[in-house]
Amino acid sequence: MNAQPDAGDSVQHVDVLIIGAGLSGIGAASQLTRELPGKSYLVLESRPRMGGTWDLFRYPGVRSDSDMFTLGYRFKPWRGDKALADGAAILDYVRETAGEYGVDRHIRYDRRVVAADWDSEAARWSVTVETEREDVGGGSLKVREHYTCSFLWACSGYYDYDQGYSPSFPGIADFAGTVIHPQHWPQALDVEGKRVVVIGSGATAVTLVPALAQAGAGHVTMLQRSPTYVLPVPGVDVIGQKLKKVLPEKASYMVTRWKNVAQATLLFQASQRWPGPVRRLIRRLNARMLPEGYPVDTHFKPTYGPWDQRMCLVPDGDLFRAIKQGGASVATGTIETFDETGIRLASGEHLDADLVVTATGLNLLAFGGMTLSVDGEPIDLTQTMAYKAMMLSGIPNFAYTIGYTNASWTLKADLVAEYVCRLLAHLDATGARTAVPVRDPEIAEEPFMDFSAGYVLRALDRLPKQGSTEPWKLRQNYVHDVRTIRRGAIDDGVLSLR
Repeated sequence: MNAQPDAGDSVQHVDVLIIGAGLSGIGAASQLTRELPGKSYLVLESRPRMGGTWDLFRYPGVRSDSDMFTLGYRFKPWRGDKALADGAAILDYVRETAGEYGVDRHIRYDRRVVAADWDSEAARWSVTVETEREDVGGGSLKVREHYTCSFLWACSGYYDYDQGYSPSFPGIADFAGTVIHPQHWPQALDVEGKRVVVIGSGATAVTLVPALAQAGAGHVTMLQRSPTYVLPVPGVDVIGQKLKKVLPEKASYMVTRWKNVAQATLLFQASQRWPGPVRRLIRRLNARMLPEGYPVDTHFKPTYGPWDQRMCLVPDGDLFRAIKQGGASVATGTIETFDETGIRLASGEHLDADLVVTATGLNLLAFGGMTLSVDGEPIDLTQTMAYKAMMLSGIPNFAYTIGYTNASWTLKADLVAEYVCRLLAHLDATGARTAVPVRDPEIAEEPFMDFSAGYVLRALDRLPKQGSTEPWKLRQNYVHDVRTIRRGAIDDGVLSLR
């Protein structure tokens, strides 16, 4: 049903309109409250609850794939013990932050932003939102609400919350069992005694496999087309726990945070510069935790270099432990077809299954799918260039939050929030009303993300570009960004302020 305008709903204006009440949106609103308490703002969330990813994903074992001392906000210490925390604990942390800074009173749920148009003369955005209202007949009716704001901030992440990526598998209609995607996990699903095949080898798959084995599945097979780098890490940050005992909370948190930033940065840099030794090190760690004689090179030797795609972290090697204990196994090969009782591989091997989980990835969706226009002219995102990986050329008073692919999402989200607050303060101090990155036509275009993951490659032709030099170049380096984003000048000659 097409949305109808709601004439009875007056247009509401705020200084800042934030889209998304997940980890990024709650962090953005909290920083705004801390740094610029006089600014009016609203957070519009398309779902009925806050939490974003951590409210959406409910599959067994769901957890962070970055350590919590860097996935936590810079301004609010993570108090849990686990280095890789479970989804419920992260959701509690997000909710606690929202309550602590009063953000929860500024959220409007079930509001999907569908369009935003910048009016240069008025120096404000007009934002169109879809929501549902009760119909007089007892059903529901989609209606439109309208907001205006001086600054628009997209914190909706970069993937489609409605639908995950599911390839077309031959013969899947013949399968007599159950097929589910982790993004839509049925809470009442019982896996006790069932033969489970998890298709995929990314962060979701390596989380699900040991969790399902522990939940009593008869056997769990991780079916992968090709191997992924899987790195065992301690489940508890021992140094962080010791620092808690001798330092004040904020001090111990910051020291542990920077320790983990340094470790992650060194691992990434070493992987890029010396891929061979890093590859061999990870193989030794894998072999040490697997049964003697296990075909490590068949199932855990990727064809690409370390960190060419995101590396999977497993706390205390739980995936390897499940394999060693016999509750899980890995099959590497391509699917020929589904049949009534399971999956037949091109090699001829048959995987019997009662339940198949398609942990096959996500679909990217830029800015929650909303359309942008300036003075009524639609914006083609592919013709824009990303400025400091948080604003777009030619689009005034607009910022977006997207985290790192090689480190914690929140490290970048915090930096974006700090920058936007500095930018807004600068506008107030100088009397300027607009800030827009001005693209230099001499700067060469490059893909938005230099990352070979499937979900990125499938969407590159619909995304903005990045440039060959700064500030249009995405560095994927937190230490570098601390210098250029947290401490760099606002009026840098590229950002037009007027």
